[in-house]
Amino acid sequence: MTTPKRRLDLTRSLEILERAKKLIPGTTQLISRRPTRAALGFSPIYAQSARGCRITDVDGNEFIDWFSAVGPIILGYAHPVVDAAVKAQIDRGSIYSIVHESSVELAELLVRLVPSAEMVRYAKGGGEACTMAVRIARGVTGRDKVLLSGYHGWHDWYLAANLGAERLADHLFNGIDPIGVPKGLEGTALPFEYGDLNRLEDLLRAHDGEVAAIIMEPMRTELPPEGYLQGVRDLADRYGVVLIFDEVSCGWRIALGGVQEVTGVTPDLTVFAKAMSNGYPMAAVVGRRSVMQPVERMFISSAYWDDNVGIAASLATIGELERIDAPALFERLGAAFRARIDAAAAATGCPVRCIGVAAHPRIQFDVPAEHSAKVATLFVQENARHGVILAGGFFFNAAHDDADALDRTEGAVRASFSVIADGLQRDCLDDLIECELVEESFRRLVR
Repeated sequence: MTTPKRRLDLTRSLEILERAKKLIPGTTQLISRRPTRAALGFSPIYAQSARGCRITDVDGNEFIDWFSAVGPIILGYAHPVVDAAVKAQIDRGSIYSIVHESSVELAELLVRLVPSAEMVRYAKGGGEACTMAVRIARGVTGRDKVLLSGYHGWHDWYLAANLGAERLADHLFNGIDPIGVPKGLEGTALPFEYGDLNRLEDLLRAHDGEVAAIIMEPMRTELPPEGYLQGVRDLADRYGVVLIFDEVSCGWRIALGGVQEVTGVTPDLTVFAKAMSNGYPMAAVVGRRSVMQPVERMFISSAYWDDNVGIAASLATIGELERIDAPALFERLGAAFRARIDAAAAATGCPVRCIGVAAHPRIQFDVPAEHSAKVATLFVQENARHGVILAGGFFFNAAHDDADALDRTEGAVRASFSVIADGLQRDCLDDLIECELVEESFRRLVR
């Protein structure tokens, strides 16, 4: 008789979920946090608290969390230095009728660290900051069209790429249609394949004199092909187009000056958000003076962009990242993590690798396409069963540099790989999956 596998009690989480279904469309505000994007019935749904790299859910289960709030947490949950700075600022007032000096201090810090930064504007999230950058590019050039590669948020200008016959089928995940996006925007946002300079030049040539901006994620988990970003820079210059790097997801972990610091290719504008403030809402658009100065004549304005809490959190977070030499820490952590993942794969015979740059890698299963969704689901399910929140894509934070967290994760992954290897060998993956298939992740154009 087979012994039943351990299954965590999620009674309270599931009760709250039923309440949420009646009140909140989609049940969460971020698609990546929807319970259907994890192993429903195994993965935690509602948190009670978090500290360091651990989350405790409302049922009292503790998990090692490798998602880091889907990117914003870079130092660890409830980081004492950042939270102390925020609490002190709250005591002085969170937002005023006039501006606090700290807004200038943060701008000075960003200009010091980021090669493309000569002037700075703030926002509260990555999507609206990308929208701001595109508005600036359109205002400076007097042109309307945008060429894009990567994920840049939910706003109309971006989802316009999903209008008409040439949709982003290989870019956004299934089920996300441009509902509510004005049809008149069709043809204003055109995607290009990352790494293909010829296709990019074809688009620039076909729309010569009409393109305001090239906006792209310069990288995610893998370094750009040699010479590729410089080639994009050269094309932008040749066609008089504003080059925007969206470093919302890749910023701060690879280098404090961004991917541009690593590659030596400087864009005209750069967008930062997420990890710059360790979980407090904050974003920034930084760029060359010649592109940023005209913003004072554009209507780009919001009351909460002068909020002092996000600025205080950013100053404290970036200060800590400098103090601990975060890129070196993530490089070391990533090497240790990769070694453990690869050792678990070798021990279990599971066809899986940890690939990409050490500071921000991903886990890739080398299985036929018809098995990929099932294997991804099993991986999340079995990790959750062992108290670990981990999928193929994840984000390090500094609190992961913890022997116990790494040991527990290695044990969970080894057990998960064993289940997957057994399911593949016996062709019985369906029998091992105890939840609905995890919904498909973003099909990003950028690795």
